[in-house]
Amino acid sequence: MNGVLVVDKPLGPTSHDVVARVRRAIGISRIGHTGTLDPLATGVLPLVVGRATRLAQFLTSDEKEYVAGIRLGVATATYDAEERVVRNPDGEPVMLLPIAHRPALVADDLREALTSFTGTFWQVPPPFSAKKVAGTPAYLLARRRKEVELKPVEVTVSELELVSYSDGLATVRLVCSSGFYVRSLAHDFGGRLGCGAHLESLRRIRAGEFELRQAVPLQVVQEEGGAALARLLPIERLLARLPQVVVNERGARRAAHGNALAAEDLRDPGAPSAPTPGPVRVLDPDGALLAIGQETSGGLLQPVVVLV
Repeated sequence: MNGVLVVDKPLGPTSHDVVARVRRAIGISRIGHTGTLDPLATGVLPLVVGRATRLAQFLTSDEKEYVAGIRLGVATATYDAEERVVRNPDGEPVMLLPIAHRPALVADDLREALTSFTGTFWQVPPPFSAKKVAGTPAYLLARRRKEVELKPVEVTVSELELVSYSDGLATVRLVCSSGFYVRSLAHDFGGRLGCGAHLESLRRIRAGEFELRQAVPLQVVQEEGGAALARLLPIERLLARLPQVVVNERGARRAAHGNALAAEDLRDPGAPSAPTPGPVRVLDPDGALLAIGQETSGGLLQPVVVLV
């Protein structure tokens, strides 16, 4: 029972809430996620289950793809629509308070402003975020109405396009690096246009190698219970983008014990033990994923995560 369960997160719960609900539903406690989504965001939330939790560090850094609804005309302290949310007695969001103001802008104005947010640049995280200031999460300071000064973070946006614009709502699609705040994009975009803006909706349609078409609604997982384990993407399918080496029987034993691998441990002794700098998948003779290795200074391949 090891692998990734791709959940389509609904509006309302936090990513931690989703993990807790799935734990109860499938009866497995060893579950984590590979990158948070805010309560008002929906979409792809990959959950690592069992031994796959050891691979989370390699999955969290993958790029993400979103479709975002940016409401022009009003900036908010949280940079999103949280201040406009009306909730039911269970705390679930049921509607947004209407905003009447619509700036006199046309789609070409928005496209021109969006060009400022492509490529690699420095982004200031929102004051209501988990980033820490002197050891304290920024959102706790912001809730106490204390001034929050966060350091800019280098981020990359490889794709950014205006999908539609109507009645003060701009819908954009973007592909960005890990650590990018779409809320900050919305806020800064409004500042660039001179009218203010905030993030009204956000749907993640891809997280690295995991896509929306693979995602299962959280409600379905809860209804299926343990049967949802059949939906797990097996460990062998993960991190396929990484280079790989296949070890022989001796190499498989060494990898399982975390010992460094040399050329004589490979099925093909002529292949480099570490084909490229960076993480390398280590497979046994049958193609099962044994470990993730890293090249050492001596040219050996050192398992840094062992999966058996």
